[in-house]
Amino acid sequence: MKKIVIVSDVFLDKQVNGVGTWLINTKKELEKIGFEVVIFDASFFSHTFPLPSYPEIRLILSTKRNVEGLLKKINGDYIHIATEGTLGLLTRAVCIKNKWNFTTSYHTRFPEYVFVRTKIKLLENITYSFVRWFHKKATTMVVTTETLKKELEEKQFTNVSVVPLGVDVHLFTKNLKAMTIASLQKPIFVFFGRIASEKNVTAFLKCKLPGSKLIIGDGPEKKELEKKYNKDTLFVGYKSGQELVDLLSIADVCVFPSKTDTFGLTIIEALACKLPVSAYDVQGPNNIIINGKDGFIGNDLQENAIKCLDINKENCRETAMNYSWEHSTKKFFDILIPR
Repeated sequence: MKKIVIVSDVFLDKQVNGVGTWLINTKKELEKIGFEVVIFDASFFSHTFPLPSYPEIRLILSTKRNVEGLLKKINGDYIHIATEGTLGLLTRAVCIKNKWNFTTSYHTRFPEYVFVRTKIKLLENITYSFVRWFHKKATTMVVTTETLKKELEEKQFTNVSVVPLGVDVHLFTKNLKAMTIASLQKPIFVFFGRIASEKNVTAFLKCKLPGSKLIIGDGPEKKELEKKYNKDTLFVGYKSGQELVDLLSIADVCVFPSKTDTFGLTIIEALACKLPVSAYDVQGPNNIIINGKDGFIGNDLQENAIKCLDINKENCRETAMNYSWEHSTKKFFDILIPR
């Protein structure tokens, strides 16, 4: 049985983000077709600490020698580095030292995140230089859309391939028996995901919309935003599985305010639950949403959200069915190179 090692600074026990969802579903699909998959993450190390404001990422305190020993003991046939944290950096160094082939993923637009948080363009440019350096030695760098591939190639990134994300259409399906929440007046506009500055949640909360707003998720901005926008908005914290699906099932429109996501996994999860999506016309949403069919994209998030109320909900499910973890995983395996 061939063994695939996926290196991740996102700790699966703490995962509440797109990278963690990708790891779980890709591992499951690869195992279905006969591969052994080892997620090489913080659980292999005794000394770790959370990335400030991003606790799902566990930065390890270790040495290249220790990481090299662990990788040789695991003895994977393929090595894929999914994140650019300390474990990703040490694994990259070990692979280069031993002349092992490896592939990488670019899941998170850290340069844009840095700019959103600091407003310093120089830091964004420096972060891009680091990301370009990190992925340069990989045989293939994986991104999720053709638009992002083109954008990065214009920034002198090389060996870029597209592997789209997927959605579990068996789990994410509208539950007609989901219990309503008395405090939420119809129509219900929902955001779900990480509540942090790079997700631009405030743009949604500032929209003047009929009915009420529902926020599903957690993050560094949750307490502040909940205190400020508690009049017509219900914050319910992080939810997953059927509990998440049931909450999406009582909503009418999903609002996706982020301008920095590489794809927007929550978009296709919402569409699978027959929720039209309002978003900005940026990379990610404009690769998925068909304007006027399953949602609206454009500069006016509020207007887009209101127009979504008239969308045929069956169109949303139809779009989501074009994405699957089976298809995503096949594409992923195609880019892997034996060590």
